[in-house]
This record gives sequence, C-alpha cells and structure tokens, in this order.
Amino acid sequence: MAEIEQSSAPGSEWWRTAVIYQIYPRSFADANGDGIGDLPGITAHLDALSELGVDAIWLSPFMPSPQKDAGYDVSDYRGVDELFGTLDDFDAMLAAAHARGIRVIVDLVPNHSSDQHRWFQEALKAAPGSRERARYIFRDGKGPGGELPPNNWESVFGGGMWTRVTEPDGTPGQWYLHIFDVSQPDFDWTNEEVREEFRGVLRFWLDRGVDGFRVDVAHGLIKKDGLPDYTPSPDGGSMGGDQDDVPYWGQPGVHDVYRDWHRVLAAYDGDRALCAEAWLPTLEKTALWVRPDEMNQAFNFNYLMTPWDATELRTVIRDSLDAFGAVGAPSTWVLSNHDVVRHASRLALTIDNPQGEGIGPATEPKPDRALGLARARAATTVMLSLPGSAYLYQGEELGLPEAMEIPDEFRQDPSWFRTNGERYGRDGCRVPLPWTAAGPAYGFNDTGASWLPQPAEWAEYARGAEEVSADSTLSLYKTLLRLRAERGLGSGSLVWEDLGADSVAFRRGDLHVAANLGDAPLALPSGASIVVRSGPLDGDVLPPNTAAWYTLAG
Repeated sequence: MAEIEQSSAPGSEWWRTAVIYQIYPRSFADANGDGIGDLPGITAHLDALSELGVDAIWLSPFMPSPQKDAGYDVSDYRGVDELFGTLDDFDAMLAAAHARGIRVIVDLVPNHSSDQHRWFQEALKAAPGSRERARYIFRDGKGPGGELPPNNWESVFGGGMWTRVTEPDGTPGQWYLHIFDVSQPDFDWTNEEVREEFRGVLRFWLDRGVDGFRVDVAHGLIKKDGLPDYTPSPDGGSMGGDQDDVPYWGQPGVHDVYRDWHRVLAAYDGDRALCAEAWLPTLEKTALWVRPDEMNQAFNFNYLMTPWDATELRTVIRDSLDAFGAVGAPSTWVLSNHDVVRHASRLALTIDNPQGEGIGPATEPKPDRALGLARARAATTVMLSLPGSAYLYQGEELGLPEAMEIPDEFRQDPSWFRTNGERYGRDGCRVPLPWTAAGPAYGFNDTGASWLPQPAEWAEYARGAEEVSADSTLSLYKTLLRLRAERGLGSGSLVWEDLGADSVAFRRGDLHVAANLGDAPLALPSGASIVVRSGPLDGDVLPPNTAAWYTLAG
C-alpha cells in the first residue's frame, strides 16, 4: 500500500492537483447496523476508494452534536459523536487511509456552534455584557421593551435570523444571531477568545495527523459593523452566491482569520490544506480566499452552478483558470455536494432550482433520468481533464440521481420545517449509499435500517452491480481517474480548440477533450483515436450530451 509523503517542494503541494472524495458519514456505510453511517463503516470501505483512485477524503461533520442540522451544529469541537464511533475509531480510520496513500480532510464549522455547546449554555445563564455572552452575537432588541429583533435579517433556513432569550430571572431578554437554525448561534469573531479557541481546535486535529480542513460557511464569520438592515434579492441563492455587499457574507475582516489559520497550519509538516466553502458573487472575489498567505483552495461554486450550456461552460472554465491563476492558486472543480441537487438530476432540470430548494414529489416537471445521467457523465469527463483539484461527492461515481420521492414524514432537513414544507431542502442528495443490489439496505448495513429511506431503483446503481459492468458509471470514473493520474492532468494548462458553438473543446498536451452540449451530432476531427468516452459514439461522431478524450495520429 502507498504511504503518505510528508513534504513536497513549493508549487507541487498535493492539494494543487488532488482528487478529493467527499464522505457524508451518516450515509456512507453503517458498521453497527443502527441506520446511521459511522467511522468503522468508512474504514471498512477504504479499499473501494483506493480502487476508485482518489487522493484524499473529506469527511462532513462527525463531532459531538445534537444533530439538529446533521452535525453542522457542533457541541464539542474536540471529539467524535457517539453516532459515528469514538476517537479511537477516528484514529484507526486515519491510519488506514494513510496506509493506502489517502489523505484525510475534516469538516470544521467555525461560524456557529450548537446551542448545546458549553459556551452557549454559559451565555444563557450569564448577564448581558458578560464575557460569556461576548463569545456570541447578543444584542438588545428594538422597541420600547426590546420586543423587536435588532435588524430584519432572514435566516438561510427560513424565518428570522434572531431569537430572543429568557434571562435567568425569567424576564424576556436579549436576542442572539443565528444565520442558520435557531439551534446554531453565531460566534462573535471579533472576540479574541473565540479566535484562540479555534487555534486550539485546529491543533487538536492536526496533532492527530489530519491533512487539512474544509471550512464550513467560510464567508460568514465576520458581520458588517452596526449590523445594518438588509433585504436579499428574492430570486437569489440562500448562501448569497449571486449577491454583493451582503452584511453577513464575505466581509473583508474574515481574511484576517484565515491568515492566522494559515500560520497555524504552516507550523506542521506535510502541506496541510485549508479549503473554503465560500459562496461569493464572482470568481475574482472567491480567489481572494486563496491568496498565498490565506487558504489553499476554495470551492468553485460558479462552476458547480453553471447550466448545461456550451458558451457558459467555456466561459466559467476560462474565467476560473484566470482568476485563481492570478493569485497563484489552483482552481477547484466540483459538480455535486451534500447541499445541492445531485448533478445527475440537476443538469436535466428545466426549472430554476436555487441552492437549498431541493426536488420533491410535487416538483414538476421532474428531470429526465436518462438525460441527466448522460449529461452528468459528460460533465465529469470534462471536469476530470481540467488542471487543478477536483472534488467528488459520494455516490456520484455510481451515477446516483437525486432521491425525489422521500415521503414528508421522513424528511429531516431544517429548511423543510422552517419553511413549512415550501423547500424540500437537501435530504434528496443525502440518502444512504447502495453497496449491493440485494440484501438489507442495499449493503449500507446488515440490518436494513436507514435514517432516510432508499429508493427502490437504488439496486441498479449499487456498487456491486456496477463493478462488473464495463459501461457503468463506476467504470467510467475509474478510467477517468486512472488516466488523469497517468497523464498528470491535474497540473499544466490547456489550449482551447473550436469544434463548433455547442461544443467545449480543448487540448491537454497530445490529449484532446471534446463535449457536445448541443442537440445535433458533432463530428470529431478525422483520425481521432478515442481514449475514453462518456457514452456510445457513432464512429467519429459525438452524439449530444456526450464527451470524449481522444488523440490524433501524427
């Protein structure tokens, strides 16, 4: 088994070219049969990820939490929730991953804690103006009796962004800010005690040997002075990705936090990495997060949200390489994650679907499953040929579509409840994975328990079924990742080629990449020798919604 290299020359750090596989722990594999995935389940399936060909895994939150928001409400940043196992289980998983040459990135949630965190419980018992309350954003309300919230901000999950507390003497008291659920109070990052606490959290996990951190809501830590009223665009995404000058997103002071974190990680060997989840209106603003003294990567949400349109796809690739290259950072590429509709469904949607909206039983028209899968395979074929680092979301290598028919009584996303069912939210992309076509829970565990119900069609997408098919999506991913590594496609540059208005085409050395995003067949150059294709070809003709890598004689 490959061992992890612990150092590299500047400019050749592993994260610049890595393929990183996101694991949503509660839905990956369940070793103890309680219906919720766990760390031993991950360890048991690391060989499958090694065979897939990924360089690193990123684990969504597994720290102690009341699970009001699937672990993104952390009550203890230095432990493992008993749902997922123990610290010993984490150490065993980390060691097993490293033994296979797979690095491990953990999710860190610094914008807010759980309301069950020790600090917030202390704040509720303390007086206004106290040290305990200064760790969070407490404010007096407006109106004669303070009965109105401090401003008009609306939560990402729906409803107001402020909740009033009852003081220890039983009287109505101050209000606290929560960008997300009422159970997720925001830290006050102007407070040095908060900053020092998170330096300690970083060191706790770095000392255990983790290779980096994905930082949740990285653009939300600092709020604008004075907390002014703000009304977002009615058709904008809830995370602010298409809006400028939002008083709780992307404030300049947040960069000081990450410069500080950069120094913490720099004290450790092995090119430890920081990746920002930062929804920002432009690629140029996103690139500010990855200047040389800040983070190493930032998710390219502009790329993720690009529709199936050749002009727009060419533009976002070109602009991404320019923007990130201008600050000496690699672009990242991502098509799915735990917060968005899976791209095997999203790319076939014919209606607007803002981030967090989701798809459910009443969504009409539903995306065409065959069309969505064809486009997803083609999109991935393009993505894995691009220079930079690529992120995969668990199950996309199986071609999993969004689970759209989850009954209301099984839904768990806070967005569903806080909007009274107006938003389906993110449950549809979080359904537990199918490992086998037969057996309990499709091999997710041995008992058949599943925290979200698995669709009947999961059988045809099971890893066991796809492993024996040369034409499966899993086989395509394995081939793409193997060739990407062999040809060093994560580094270098590309040269654009012109195969028509509905194509995306470029060259990587002697390898040509072409995708047909139009409705008519696309002729490849004479003498094209196919290296890998996302779907069936007709000779040298690339059908609609298909992509290929090829070489040319001579």
